[in-house]
Amino acid sequence: MKFEIIPKQDNIPPFDKDTLAVKYIEYYPFGDIYKEDEITEFIISKILNEIPTGFGGYLYLNPDGEADWMEVVSDGEWLYLGCYFEDDETGDSECYYCYNPKFANSVDLLENGNFSDKSLYTDIYSGGQSPIPKFQAINDFDAGIKAVEYFIHTGKIYPGIDWIKD
Repeated sequence: MKFEIIPKQDNIPPFDKDTLAVKYIEYYPFGDIYKEDEITEFIISKILNEIPTGFGGYLYLNPDGEADWMEVVSDGEWLYLGCYFEDDETGDSECYYCYNPKFANSVDLLENGNFSDKSLYTDIYSGGQSPIPKFQAINDFDAGIKAVEYFIHTGKIYPGIDWIKD
């Protein structure tokens, strides 16, 4: 498995909390949907407060909920952040996932691993279906919440945590 590690940075650029990059929010499975004019500080606060106890959903930069998104999944122990960005002109895409360096040695084991192997996989699932490897999930909920808030307001990955680019 080949990917690029993007290490966390100490200097976090400031952002305007009055600016919203996210235009569409979808809880899953089959939960609430919030469109651009419905995304308020109350809704943002609600999401950020749910992350430490359990949350599943997508935050889209596209108002139709079709492209450029962050998936957020948590269960109180693990937090997964996955981002997908598509270039409208070229159709090229980039994927980023939060990175847990404590499990860097498990990456090569995934190719032959069993999805039920709890030494390799968390108990949370991307899209409710795909098990999330531990190297793509973090336990630092404070930093993870900051990453989600940063994405909501800037539409960019948060430089205060480690990421991998696939």
